[in-house]
Amino acid sequence: MRIAMGSDHAGFELKKHLAQKLRSEGYDIIDVGTHSTESCDYPIFGEAAARKVATGEADRAIVICGTGQGIGISANKVAGVRCAIVSEAFSARLSRLHNNANALALGARVIGTDVAEDIVDTWLHTEFLGGRHARRVNEIMEIKPE
Repeated sequence: MRIAMGSDHAGFELKKHLAQKLRSEGYDIIDVGTHSTESCDYPIFGEAAARKVATGEADRAIVICGTGQGIGISANKVAGVRCAIVSEAFSARLSRLHNNANALALGARVIGTDVAEDIVDTWLHTEFLGGRHARRVNEIMEIKPE
């Protein structure tokens, strides 16, 4: 599985840690930046990771900023992306089961490394249920911006 990863300066260290862990587990990581803790703007990296999913270059995306909110909102602006902003594994699980989330946003200032690992593991190993949930996901995907 190819996973695009992006972060701002606040999420850089957690992104680096998770990318290393995921590579060791056999995932192909596409790191779209940032590559340091120097202050930068999260929308750039949320969009870049999301575009990798939208174009098919990546199967999923993981984006990280201080709270997960800004970078997750940015990722959700890209057509075809369903980014779940979560801070615990239960919501990560349901974002896959019910919403077929193809992107995950985490807040490095909200959760610790162990919780982040648990969230990512849960999210990557949970399959979409389909059925009535597929109808709802299709309805989401039909919403067009004004």
